[in-house]
Amino acid sequence: MPIVLDITEISTIIATAGVLVGVIYYIQVMRDQTKTRQTDLVMRLYATYSASEFQDAWTRIKKIAPNVDKANIDDSDNKVLNQVCLFFEGIGILLKRKIVDYTMIEDLFGGSIKRAWEYVRKAIYRGRQEMNDPTIYYYFEYLYNEIKRREQSGVSHS
Repeated sequence: MPIVLDITEISTIIATAGVLVGVIYYIQVMRDQTKTRQTDLVMRLYATYSASEFQDAWTRIKKIAPNVDKANIDDSDNKVLNQVCLFFEGIGILLKRKIVDYTMIEDLFGGSIKRAWEYVRKAIYRGRQEMNDPTIYYYFEYLYNEIKRREQSGVSHS
């Protein structure tokens, strides 16, 4: 016996299908917007990273790195140290909170994050001890450890 649907039932099925298609479309749009916002945020970070002022600070860090663990760095060296550390601290917070994608961060900043942490970690450890504050640049260290952990576990970032 064939199923016979009246116009009201057909209209209900079509309306339900339309709502379902609309919900699926909305979810896709929201995913795309989230990805776009993340990409925009990371590219703004990259613009800061590639700006002359930051690059000057980064170059200075590399030059003072052999002495950065000593208590005798001057105020201008301390300023560039904080400038670089605060930048990577911010990225670490964004990564920890899952606001940015690890792959994009690793692709754009991975090597610099590792080198920067290795240059300044002794100074940070000394500062934590002197200030009795183990949270100083905690998220920068988290960022470094996350990159090293994924690197050592062979996690592909492709």
